[in-house]
Amino acid sequence: MTIYLDYNATTPVLPEVAEAVNLFFTEEYGNPSCNHHLGRWAKEALEKAREAVASLLGAESYEIYFLSGGTEANNLAILGSVLSSPKAHIITSRIEHPSVLNPCVRLLEWGYDVTFLPVDDKGQVDPEDVKRAFKPNTRLVSIMWANNETGVIQPVEEIGHLCREAGIVFHTDAAQAVGKIPISVKFCDLLTIAGHKLYAPKGIGALYVRKGIKLQNILFGAGQEKGLRPGTEPVALACGLGKACQIIAEDLEAEGRREKALREILYQGLKEIFPKLVRHGAPEKTIPNTLSVSFPGYTGEEILNSLPEICASTGAACHDRGESISHVLYAMGVPPEIARGTIRLSLGRFTTVEDIERAISLFQRFFSR
Repeated sequence: MTIYLDYNATTPVLPEVAEAVNLFFTEEYGNPSCNHHLGRWAKEALEKAREAVASLLGAESYEIYFLSGGTEANNLAILGSVLSSPKAHIITSRIEHPSVLNPCVRLLEWGYDVTFLPVDDKGQVDPEDVKRAFKPNTRLVSIMWANNETGVIQPVEEIGHLCREAGIVFHTDAAQAVGKIPISVKFCDLLTIAGHKLYAPKGIGALYVRKGIKLQNILFGAGQEKGLRPGTEPVALACGLGKACQIIAEDLEAEGRREKALREILYQGLKEIFPKLVRHGAPEKTIPNTLSVSFPGYTGEEILNSLPEICASTGAACHDRGESISHVLYAMGVPPEIARGTIRLSLGRFTTVEDIERAISLFQRFFSR
């Protein structure tokens, strides 16, 4: 029986979400740009989905743009902010997702000025470092809300206020935060959502764009999404994202408390089995579902290969092949011999006490060999 502890990699689609998606795949399949009744129904459903996403974030519906996922949203936020300003300066951190780091590296190759900020040993960016990095030509700051590997929450509100005071656009990749902790867009200009991280289908995401923020589109075609993101809208997937946001909003904080309690049971169980266990990130400063731990003397891959019943990751799923040291742990100053033994265990809405107890027993069996 599989124990799924890899919710940060992807989440299962909620049954209610799958039902909503299927309706627009099979019955109400119109193109929202068409003026006949099927097209009008599709358009109406698309706008209701937009309202649901906006409601979860405390945004206005016209500030939500549907895209293919978190990677496209991050690319649009970063490239769209600076492509029209060849001498712009960009600030980001060394622990960002590759869909932030790689566009920034490409901008560096194109002659832009990019600052990659360090983090402390707990995995957090210092807002004062952000402020010190400001230059007269700083156009964009992009700092993730919560790290995908460690779950560490960044001081985005403080950073956002610093950027607002300085007149600098602030973007946050909130793919791992939305749906796990309360989110407000009051202090940011751009915010990324990935549907498959919050029980919606893969292939759908959204970008919040605060009113008044101008982005240059990076795809060219027709005028969908107010001309910012061309291509026929994926109505079924967008409605799935909207439905997921509605469901999550109903019990967000209660579910977060439940997952946090299970996470701590898991941590205590592993600590008893393996007293030398190393935890990455302060528990009070991580999203409630995420536990990143190292087993010194072992590799994460070695452990997980011996526990096929447990689905988890040795790092981020997007580059979880082999035993290379995570760039996040490297930036935190974690020694290689500890970093190699890291496993990320991430819980979700379907994780039960029984799952946690069985996982602990399986780890115990491994270390008792």
